[in-house]
Amino acid sequence: MAEEKRSGSMAILAALFANILVAISKFVGYLLSGSAAMMNESIHSVVDCSNQILLIFGDKRASRGQSELHQFGEGRAKYFFSTIVATMLFFGGGALGVMEAVEKLFHPSHDVENPLIVLLILIFGIIVEGSSLRVAFKEIAELNTEKLPLGKFLKESRHSEILIIFTEYSCAVIGLVLALIGTLLTMWTNNPMFDALSGLLIGLLLMFASIFLAREFYSLIIGESVSQQDLEKIKAAFKRPEVKKLIDVKTVHLSPEEVMIAAKIDIADHYEGVSYDVVNAIEKVIRHSLPDKKAYIYIETDEFDPNYDAQH
Repeated sequence: MAEEKRSGSMAILAALFANILVAISKFVGYLLSGSAAMMNESIHSVVDCSNQILLIFGDKRASRGQSELHQFGEGRAKYFFSTIVATMLFFGGGALGVMEAVEKLFHPSHDVENPLIVLLILIFGIIVEGSSLRVAFKEIAELNTEKLPLGKFLKESRHSEILIIFTEYSCAVIGLVLALIGTLLTMWTNNPMFDALSGLLIGLLLMFASIFLAREFYSLIIGESVSQQDLEKIKAAFKRPEVKKLIDVKTVHLSPEEVMIAAKIDIADHYEGVSYDVVNAIEKVIRHSLPDKKAYIYIETDEFDPNYDAQH
């Protein structure tokens, strides 16, 4: 697990370095051209760099472990910093880009200079960001052990980093393609409106990405249950002759790799004398069925009441 975290940190640092190079090249392109699309892409790259820095900081906070104040650790710090990325950086960067693009769209003196340099920088950016997106798809394939469709996996994933990274690189590639199209149309028609329009679309893209991420991270911060697949594995551990009935089971993710499981069971009468052994056996099965997660398991034994209300 520690080796996986080190690999993940190195991947984030490598992505940060690549994003810094792309951001510098885009700013140079903007200064040489005055392109609205290139300016928005420059803002986008600064957002990406900020994302990586915040994710690194959030990962360090999340790995602090347990303390007297945070007795289950600070795993949800990842969700908090991911929410900051989504709301402040994605949305703020997108809103700033939209305002600048609208100004360029209606500014009569707006012009695009050195379009060939812009095209070269955009192609360079597409190559770099496309490689990063391919890495993101590879990471998703490793995490998606249930082989779910991409959309369903992203919706059900409790890994905020993979949502941020996938959205970041997807938006980067789409934004660069939009900027490339806007620059080409501006060159062919000699009308800078297409450049400003592509810049506007890039800004809107970032804002919509922010709204999508903010909704997902709100749910993660509040506390999401385990996935349906993991829940079935947990329930299967209670299907044994010693357990008369699984009265109730509740789960919550404390971090992408940590879960809390609380259950209430009715032990069969002739096994009540060894109820502790039964509980320990169930816990062992659950932990074995969730090898990629640290589980805090609390199992209570009780008599089943047909009028039992799980809400109380």
